[in-house]
Amino acid sequence: MLSSEEFWSGLRESIRRNATEAMWSAGLNALRLVDFQDNLLVIGVPNEIQKTRIQQRYLGFIAEQATALFGQEVEVSLTVSDLLLAEPYVEEFHNHADQPVVEIPVPRSERSIKLDPRMTFATFIEGPSNAFAAAAALAVAEIPGRSYNPLIIHGNSGLGKTHLLHAIGNYIQENYPERRVRYVTTETYLNDFLDAVRSKTQLAMHNRYREIDVFLIDDFQFMETRGPAFAEEVFHTYNALRDAGKQVVLTSDRSPRDLGWLDERFRTRLLQGLITEVDQPDLETRINILRSKSEAEGVNLPDDVVEWIARRVRDNIRELEGSITMLRAFSNLRQEPISLELAKNHLTNLGSEQIILKPETVLKAVAEFYGLTVDEIRGSKRLRPLVHARHVAMYLFRDLLNNYSYPMIARVFDGRNHTTVISAVEKVKEQLPSDPVLLDEVNKLKRKLQGDTRD
Repeated sequence: MLSSEEFWSGLRESIRRNATEAMWSAGLNALRLVDFQDNLLVIGVPNEIQKTRIQQRYLGFIAEQATALFGQEVEVSLTVSDLLLAEPYVEEFHNHADQPVVEIPVPRSERSIKLDPRMTFATFIEGPSNAFAAAAALAVAEIPGRSYNPLIIHGNSGLGKTHLLHAIGNYIQENYPERRVRYVTTETYLNDFLDAVRSKTQLAMHNRYREIDVFLIDDFQFMETRGPAFAEEVFHTYNALRDAGKQVVLTSDRSPRDLGWLDERFRTRLLQGLITEVDQPDLETRINILRSKSEAEGVNLPDDVVEWIARRVRDNIRELEGSITMLRAFSNLRQEPISLELAKNHLTNLGSEQIILKPETVLKAVAEFYGLTVDEIRGSKRLRPLVHARHVAMYLFRDLLNNYSYPMIARVFDGRNHTTVISAVEKVKEQLPSDPVLLDEVNKLKRKLQGDTRD
């Protein structure tokens, strides 16, 4: 029988895979297991504000994922957890509870972000798609501030950029313990900045960030919507560190050349460094990733299952690794060994046959399905049939075009504000579980766009 901790691990993987980046960053990433028994799942949240937000927006989504994983209806309850108030959240990983967590040495007053000790160069699976980025990352870790500065690693979500950031930090901590390393996401950096503004402690924050030796910033692209004041803060911090010979490493979904919102001063400075890309892994690399992950977690994954998953999931390493967790959970719940039949029956939403979709292809398919024109879908008229089709199109963009951010989707739809796109996508996601007509429409469109080639 699956333990509550194993169930929670599987549920977090499912939520992470099925949630948008906005949903995940809005609070789903901070949830913690409090208790699970008698089909009642009690989840801890950091504070009352987060509790209200998740209760109103995401409780149904969480319950849906929990029920799908458990095979029976699960009731979900939220509570403010004292543990979360006392300790900052750290991403949970499976079957490694006994491993120590390497902490970045920062002042106690500052929110702490920890390096994952398992994300090292030794555990990073190299292939043709990422070998150059991995070599550059290792060179930076071996001689911080002297080889490539800044180093920028860009590529789609889920391809190993964060792993390389952690690997750099872990290597430097082990080999240069006197060096001060800070790893932050853009969201965490923004929160520090806002806290400093509210408490009028900007000078202290400047000093904390500009006295470090190695600065690792994840998801740099999310600066796009954070406002000019924060962008200016990051720019001056970067200049101070770079001028002092300190190492800076950034990850982003695009190269600085393609970040249209980026100030030209900042873009020029970033382009003085080394720009590397991680691309989708080839079949051999994907198979090696699955075998390495399953071996590390003690999961017996038959060769035919490994190949079936590797052929379906082409562009997201997180989804590859998450499939192992899901299979283990299903295997334990149903008390049967992992097999190809189990994988095909329960990983129904896993990957797809390789079809390259373009924005115009999605727009044309939606327009034809609803008997409209592409211009009507992209336009601003508010007639109900047009709004419905437009929302479905936005949802499909987000669901099927992995490299399209909300601002990029907004530009396709006559330059709308990206928050309008977020609202439309979330509305469709919330309606899908309870609206069979909408679900049928979306599934038909997805099958048409994906060529209906799934097994």
